[in-house]
Amino acid sequence: MLIVEYALLFLAAATPWLEIALVVPLGIIRGLSPFWVMITGFAGNLLTVFLLIVLFQKVKEYLANRNEKKQSQKESKRQTRARNIWNKYGLPGLSLLGPILIGTHIAAFIALSLGADKTRVLIWQVVSIALWTLAFGYAAIYGIDFLINT
Repeated sequence: MLIVEYALLFLAAATPWLEIALVVPLGIIRGLSPFWVMITGFAGNLLTVFLLIVLFQKVKEYLANRNEKKQSQKESKRQTRARNIWNKYGLPGLSLLGPILIGTHIAAFIALSLGADKTRVLIWQVVSIALWTLAFGYAAIYGIDFLINT
């Protein structure tokens, strides 16, 4: 049944708004191998970000068609936050701050919407997801150790 837990972890990490910030610590707290939790979480999150980047134009058209049906096209708080980060820090800042402020998927989508090159977005997303996976993973590991040893 261990494979089922890792499969669920992979799917949760691939789901926008759950992502690695929640999934990696929960998997480690659950008692799964921190190494495999971080690898699985990274792979799950990166897979859907990669698909979003590759299929960006189709996703953009789908969302535009969906938004046409809605009367108001007001920019969401996440979109506004992403645009402000982009204006201040550019693609590296948006990618690196995305996982904790707006989500990796939204960060990638906003970067592409603002004209960033797909390859550069993918590279920065890989770097960002890897760094945050390690940060969340080690924070969970050392947080649990701290609680157990005090």
